[in-house]
Amino acid sequence: MCVGITVSYLPQHWRIISAKSSEGFSPWFLLLGGMSSASGMLNIIVVQWGIVKCCRVLSFGSCIESIAGIFQLALVWVLFVMILVLYMIYYPPHLKYVEVDVDLPNDMPPQHIKTHVKREEWKLSITLSWVIFWHIAFLIFVTFLLLTTNPAPDGGYRSHQIELWATFLGVSSAILAMFQYTPQIAHTWRIKHVGALSIPMMCIQTPGAVLMVLSIAIRPGTNWTTWIPYAVAGVMQGILLVMCIIFRARQHALGLDDFGRPLNAPPSNTSSPDVPPTTPAVEAAVGDAVHSDVRSENGVDAAVPAGEATPLLSGKQRNAAKGKGLLRWLKR
Repeated sequence: MCVGITVSYLPQHWRIISAKSSEGFSPWFLLLGGMSSASGMLNIIVVQWGIVKCCRVLSFGSCIESIAGIFQLALVWVLFVMILVLYMIYYPPHLKYVEVDVDLPNDMPPQHIKTHVKREEWKLSITLSWVIFWHIAFLIFVTFLLLTTNPAPDGGYRSHQIELWATFLGVSSAILAMFQYTPQIAHTWRIKHVGALSIPMMCIQTPGAVLMVLSIAIRPGTNWTTWIPYAVAGVMQGILLVMCIIFRARQHALGLDDFGRPLNAPPSNTSSPDVPPTTPAVEAAVGDAVHSDVRSENGVDAAVPAGEATPLLSGKQRNAAKGKGLLRWLKR
């Protein structure tokens, strides 16, 4: 199962890395998925804590077999969090900052400028990443605080506090998993293309959710709160898979790739550095301004070629500078 889980997530990791873009993901999907998988992982740790304690008297093989469910859910959490990490690393640069068009004089085309103001979705992604970090830190702290301060579970017995905490983790994981795919389904429906979502991953995981649920359900000490999140997630993922297949077929019929770009178009510069290169028209305008001296003759501005004999300041500018200097000296 662990090998199958790893293989199922690898297409998504490779999809983001090869495309060098995480466009198409909803940050809310990653938030809810990270919180759901963390709650599910800690739920099975709590309900099987007695078996974990028994590993001290069991052989290595028997111990690994007994707590294989913990390894499976921990692996799910790690691999899902890796998607979040790749999402932040490969977030499209052209979607990070606000871009504006500046009108230029002399009928020149407007200059496209990228500002240092973050877009709302990029700011939201940063904020939600921190929320995921503090959420897992808080859950780990409370879980091991309860496990170390309550009597060790014996067989099917668990203290009331631990039973409540395990139920809370399982139910919250199920609720989060149920809503996890809702923002992603809505986001994919809105943008009408697949983006960096991996269809092969969903093709593996959707039927694999059935095996995952059965594998967890037959583990000793588990109950419905442990496997229900993965059953709900499997159904929702199946809906998203159908949507992505339909949108991919539609995009290819229109001659577009998964990101909405023409299939036969040259590579775009959307991943270029934050500051776009200056256009030739702007360079020409700046060059004319630098290599000429604008003087006023009979009330009309005239451009005069600049040379070594060209004064740095015109007569009016020198008189104004002298007046300001005298005024500053009198104020001393």
